[in-house]
Amino acid sequence: MPIKQIDHGTKEYQQMVELRNEILRKPLGLVFDPEELARENEDILIAAFEEDIMLGCCLLTKVDNQCVRLRQMAVQNNLQGKGIGSAMMNYAENVARDAGYNKVIMDARKTAIGFYEKLGYKVTGNEFEEITVHHLIMEKKLR
Repeated sequence: MPIKQIDHGTKEYQQMVELRNEILRKPLGLVFDPEELARENEDILIAAFEEDIMLGCCLLTKVDNQCVRLRQMAVQNNLQGKGIGSAMMNYAENVARDAGYNKVIMDARKTAIGFYEKLGYKVTGNEFEEITVHHLIMEKKLR
């Protein structure tokens, strides 16, 4: 299962938007705003593939020179629990570390806290609700 960085605006990026829409947006009755997608051209875009089919994806957004925010982590529903998310997280952390960042933060859905805790992330903030979904702020130091 190759995991790689992809470029904004490509066919692979469109696949990423479709997967994120299917897993993260559509169940909440939401759609992507074109301006939101345009801002992603500065992000590090990561995806896992099986041949030409995207299995999962995530984004890293620069917060400052030391920290990136993990966003929009999505794995195809029928493939969750098979190690794809963990492999992508490991890849994303290595990319962030290689780029000079020493911390990853995220607003994690409450239902995914256990997954991230197994990967060494710690809850650092109070629970909050965003678009009807409960989240917690989590972080992991990379160095």
